[in-house]
Amino acid sequence: MKDKPRILVVDDEASIRMMLRAVLEEEGYEIVEAADGPEAIRAVEQDPLDLILLDLRMTKMDGVEALTEIRKISPFVPVLMMTAYATVKTAVEALKAGAFEYLAKPLDIEELKILVQNALEYYRLREENLTLKERLGSRFDFSRMIGRGRKMKELFDLLAQVAPSEATILILGESGTGKELVANAIHHNSLRTQQPFIKVSCAALPATLLESELFGHEKGAFTGAVARREGRFQAAHRGTIFLDEVGEMGPAIQTKLLRVLQEREFEPLGSSRTVKVDVRVIAATNKELSKEIREGRFREDLFYRLNVIPIHLPPLRERKEDIPSLANHFLALYGEKNKKDIREISPKALDLLVRYDWPGNIRELENCLERAVIVARGEIIAPADLPTTIQNLPAGKQESEIAFPAGISLQEAEKALILKTLEDAGGNRSRAAEILGINRRTLQMKLKEYGI
Repeated sequence: MKDKPRILVVDDEASIRMMLRAVLEEEGYEIVEAADGPEAIRAVEQDPLDLILLDLRMTKMDGVEALTEIRKISPFVPVLMMTAYATVKTAVEALKAGAFEYLAKPLDIEELKILVQNALEYYRLREENLTLKERLGSRFDFSRMIGRGRKMKELFDLLAQVAPSEATILILGESGTGKELVANAIHHNSLRTQQPFIKVSCAALPATLLESELFGHEKGAFTGAVARREGRFQAAHRGTIFLDEVGEMGPAIQTKLLRVLQEREFEPLGSSRTVKVDVRVIAATNKELSKEIREGRFREDLFYRLNVIPIHLPPLRERKEDIPSLANHFLALYGEKNKKDIREISPKALDLLVRYDWPGNIRELENCLERAVIVARGEIIAPADLPTTIQNLPAGKQESEIAFPAGISLQEAEKALILKTLEDAGGNRSRAAEILGINRRTLQMKLKEYGI
């Protein structure tokens, strides 16, 4: 909505229009006039409006008929209906036609001012809400966050709730679970998405350099500080800063970070100058901070400031149902990157990937698939293309053999194999299709043939 809302006043009495113009212009609104329904419709067609004051009884076209036509052009503009015949019937008639509210003539000027203000505010908030929902619907995708299991669906639901907020977030999880990916998703689907997203690895620098990196320094603040430098918090002003491995921070920097979270201000290294910032903080760690607190390595008050909304990322071994989707994603990614036309992962190789516990989580799976793509000799990833630690896994129940009696038809053998695979996959059809190396639709067609 513009700084000066435009209001259309529609009434066949010139004196009413003149009075309303005087009252509303004094309140800071821009006024457009129309003497009847057809003129009002033309006004709506010509320029965007923020509100319409519409008389119910007019000679050329009554207010209800005019409002019906207006709604076809501008479905959401708020309309206040005015009537000299204020009865329950006319009120219902006005509201059914889509009016926000109605006013009885002679008009109570104070009531008019309040209703105009309320209608404009209501529709402003409604517009903002629709815009936010549209942004979340179209932009908040998880294209880089792959997972269809229960744990990942719960994570996606939580991210959709917290991303638009201003809350400080602490992402917890083992190395390789995708903490930076989650931080990216939160920022890029927040109200700060057009502002900077600054990432800092707290484990990569010694204490003095980390303090300088975060808060900046003055010339001569330490050996090697040959010029004044702004820190990452200043670079992230009005945006988001992601503090990866925050559990590695030393005590002095923890104290300074606590002040930033509480006061939104700090002093650069070697300076008495106070810098104020507006920054949303997202932190991440693979450490158990409660243990760090007990052993005196992490401040308890800082933990509570960071832990406003904790997000726990499950390790890959706890969401094995997502391994086939992740593996196929990396297969496509590194197949294209290495210019190799590899179509799929063989059922036996995929079975090994699912049964392996992945101590390095998604990062280890990605490295494994990159290697497999590079060393593969054919169009299909085979067990021999996987690392020996995975190749040498003990046989699992997925590898159990199916004994086929002599004389069994090919169709019966296929049915037995599909049903056994479906059983081993716990009834999960997508998982069974991936193990069999067919798509889900083909599997469904086969099961339909079997009457399942």
